[in-house]
Amino acid sequence: MSEDENPDEMLRYFSGSGFALKKPKKLGVAVSGGGDSMACLDLMIWHGRDLGFPVEAVTLDHGLRPEAGDEIALVAAYCAEWNVPHSVLTWAWDGSGNLQSKASNARYRLIGEWAKQCGADLVALGHTQDDVAETFLMRLARQSGIDGLAHMERSFEREGVDWTRPLLSFGRAKLRSYLKRHEVEWAEDPSNNDPKFERVRARQVLEALEPLEIDADVLASVAHNLWLAKSSLDLVLRASVFKYVVEDRGDLIVPGEIPEKDGFIPPELIYRLRRVAIRWVGGANYAPRSKAMFELEDGLREKGMHTLGGCIFRMVEGKKIYERRFRITREYNAVRNVVSSTDAPWDGRWVLEGPHDAELQVRALGDAVKNCQDWRDTGLPRQSLLASPAIWRGDELVAAPLAGLENGWTASAIGRGTFSQFLLSR
Repeated sequence: MSEDENPDEMLRYFSGSGFALKKPKKLGVAVSGGGDSMACLDLMIWHGRDLGFPVEAVTLDHGLRPEAGDEIALVAAYCAEWNVPHSVLTWAWDGSGNLQSKASNARYRLIGEWAKQCGADLVALGHTQDDVAETFLMRLARQSGIDGLAHMERSFEREGVDWTRPLLSFGRAKLRSYLKRHEVEWAEDPSNNDPKFERVRARQVLEALEPLEIDADVLASVAHNLWLAKSSLDLVLRASVFKYVVEDRGDLIVPGEIPEKDGFIPPELIYRLRRVAIRWVGGANYAPRSKAMFELEDGLREKGMHTLGGCIFRMVEGKKIYERRFRITREYNAVRNVVSSTDAPWDGRWVLEGPHDAELQVRALGDAVKNCQDWRDTGLPRQSLLASPAIWRGDELVAAPLAGLENGWTASAIGRGTFSQFLLSR
């Protein structure tokens, strides 16, 4: 059966192909009210009824547009019609930093928390083939490498939640045709036509490429080819480079260049190793851009140290570049204001075990390392200990497990898994 003969069957088949391997216990769907997310919601409801799993919808109000209220009402009315629970989350920008980056991070964090609370073990997002093409163009403008230009992952884990993008094989036009056939309303976001936004400009460039027969389908195919190359490089990285990395109490010791009997491992694999290391130590969702990675290389060659992504690289041995090894540790300034209870992961990766108490907090050790008489005996550099987790009762230092002041406490950097587990999961 061709797509022209029965387009609904094709949409349902490909959007639900992932459920053949694993059916969710409960599926969450992130819905803004736009055409892509409404098509995603309608299709996921169909799959839920067909395969027998419950579906819940969630909308995040960023508080940035007056039209958001009407869009939320549209989603709520549709969910009520199909007896689908619908939650509304709110977020307010504090005016600092990059708005789009902060909004994106907040979206994953808040929807991730919602999914855990409602018991959804999978969350569906409405990204489409057009999003793949537009993202490709935006990252091309930033001179991204293979990782940045590669196709979006269809499935991934973030905030302790599994996510899926079931509509990546379809363009917006097909999805809107589907909505019209089923008389499903959607809202048009006026900002989608505002050229001050990078994605809108990318969409305009994509339209300008049509005379060259370059469209979203073509760019998505290129992105897929790059994803295949990325996957191959990742496999080689795991097989040949990882054995040279030492994990030392939350720090990583990595090579500068690796001499092999048949020559050197290509620099690209060293760069990939560093990118993953920065994400594990620093906790970023994305690796630094290529320009920043080149600046890191220059800094290491010229000074033997560099700071990037909330991490400090420092040369620890070897005068010749192929003999050099670098210790990657967390930057103190990146965690100086990070506070958590003792029974929650600190800085996203440190798990503390000891006599928990509601009056206690976990904060960075900082200059209080001077109060740990045995810190030199630990073998860890002072720079590493400054950013290590410490137990505090108000201003009183109770314990600093990595600095030799245990007092019944231990600290393990396993919140994101060990580095080997983290590397294998990418």
